[in-house]
Amino acid sequence: MWRLFAFILPVIRLYFIGVKVLIYQLLHKSFTLPVLPRQNGRVAIVTGGARGMGYETSRHLASLGTHVVIAGNEEEEGLVAVKKIQKQTGHRKVEFMYLDLASLKSVQQFVQRFKARGLPLHTLVNNAGVMLVPERKTEDGFELHFGLNYLGHFLLTNLLLDVLRDSGQSGGCSRIVTVSSATHYGGRLDLNDLQGRSCYCSHGAYSQSKLALVLFTYQLQERLWARADPVTANAVDPGMVDTDLYQNLCSPAQLAKKPVAKLLFRTPAEGASTAVYAAAASELEGLGGLYLYNGQKKISSASSYDKQLQEELWTKSCAMVGLQKA
Repeated sequence: MWRLFAFILPVIRLYFIGVKVLIYQLLHKSFTLPVLPRQNGRVAIVTGGARGMGYETSRHLASLGTHVVIAGNEEEEGLVAVKKIQKQTGHRKVEFMYLDLASLKSVQQFVQRFKARGLPLHTLVNNAGVMLVPERKTEDGFELHFGLNYLGHFLLTNLLLDVLRDSGQSGGCSRIVTVSSATHYGGRLDLNDLQGRSCYCSHGAYSQSKLALVLFTYQLQERLWARADPVTANAVDPGMVDTDLYQNLCSPAQLAKKPVAKLLFRTPAEGASTAVYAAAASELEGLGGLYLYNGQKKISSASSYDKQLQEELWTKSCAMVGLQKA
């Protein structure tokens, strides 16, 4: 009986949060981006930048003059996205680099290739993710939501921190923008069972990964401030957006989603607006440790502010990805 309860409760929490978000989106207009400063000379990496919100983030940053590196695990799709963005924006400095966030080795190789080029890095957008996939493991044996959505980005960010630090300066900090979700409000983090081995539920696994990203963002910012590093870290919530992420919904939910999505879901461009804002807005210069939704600062879940949980997750994550220097 407890297994059934443990499976159903995360599902209820996730759909309850989803309904609340849809009501908000019914009553509030999507955030409209202000005029953003040119980003000429700045370099950005956008994970999952070839489709959905990632594509729109890449496209908008490129339109501002950013040298955009689209990081993804589908080369053909990535190259098509590059050509499309170049044509739409007239900006040539858009490229694709292979990265599989479900493989720690691939993350390490990506960072090595990027660093070998000697480029600066001013913006890292941790956007890629999976949602509600059936129980699967990453190459390294981690539950897929936790491994790809969270651990892959945890390792990527830490391995790129030295370049971000070197590229930042007073009055022009480098920025780390991590895409979370309102589902993090329903997330529960069990440090003794981060892989969901006791009772797997894709809804709970997804919510947990998004909570972990917020905890990570806050702890990362604390560490950056402690070193007086010219780098800021913020989490963004795109709302409910009509993308391929929902392809793993059950059949009844898929049928219900189609008419609702047309009326209430944000478009990928609207969903990406807060991430673009966090990456480029001058009014956010030097501001970190924020949770941004619909272009505004919001309060995230109570558990996300638990400093002990932040620190314990950080330490455990370092051990999982092989970063011995916590």
